[in-house]
Amino acid sequence: MTCPACRLPVHTQFASGAIVEGGLDPADDPGWADSGADSPAEYARWAGHLCGVTCLRMALGAGAPPLFALRDGALKYGAYTEDAEGAIRGLVYAPFAEYVREVHGLETTVHRHLSTDEIVALLDEGRTVMASVHYGIRHPERPAPGRGGHLVLVTSRTPDGNGVHFHNPSGTTATTRAAELPLTDFERFFAGRGVSLADYTRQGPETGAGPGA
Repeated sequence: MTCPACRLPVHTQFASGAIVEGGLDPADDPGWADSGADSPAEYARWAGHLCGVTCLRMALGAGAPPLFALRDGALKYGAYTEDAEGAIRGLVYAPFAEYVREVHGLETTVHRHLSTDEIVALLDEGRTVMASVHYGIRHPERPAPGRGGHLVLVTSRTPDGNGVHFHNPSGTTATTRAAELPLTDFERFFAGRGVSLADYTRQGPETGAGPGA
C-alpha cells in the first residue's frame, strides 16, 4: 500500500504480522513466497534480519525489487555476512551504502553520529533516513527497553513540525507500520546513527537513477 502521509510504499519484513507478536513460526508463514525467497526455510532464516533492505525497498518507491532480491544484492556487497556457524550479521552500513549507490543510483550517506535535529534537517533537504532504533518503538507508550538494533525509514516531519513520520518494517498494525511520534519519544528508542538516502521519488529522470538502475 502507499502511505497517504508521505506517498511512499509501506512494506514489512514479514509477510504475516502474526510472526512479530502472534507466535507464528516464520517457516509456517503462508505468504513467504511473496518475499522472493527460494523456500520457506530460507525465508524463516533471513526474514528477521531484513529490516534494512525493507527500508530500502520502501525508499525506492513503486516498482522496487522483491525483498530477497534486495537481500541478494546487499549480500554480494558484504552488507550482510555469515560466520562459520551460519550466524547472520548485518546490516553493515558502509557496504550497504556502496550497494545502494552503485546498483540503485541513490546518493547515500552513512551517519555514525546523528541527532534527531539532524534527522529533521535531512528530511528538510528531501532525504529519507534509515534510523537505528529499538524494535520496541512499536509500543511507544511503554518505557524504551533500549536503543538500536532495528531500522525504520523516517520519511517526513509530522504536520505540526515537532515529530517524525516513519515506516516500521516490524510494525504489526496500520498505525505502527506507518507511525508518527514526537521527537522526544522517538529519541528514547534512537541509537544516534543511521543512513540517509536521496528521495528517489523527487529525483528527475536526468539522473538515470531508479530501482535496479
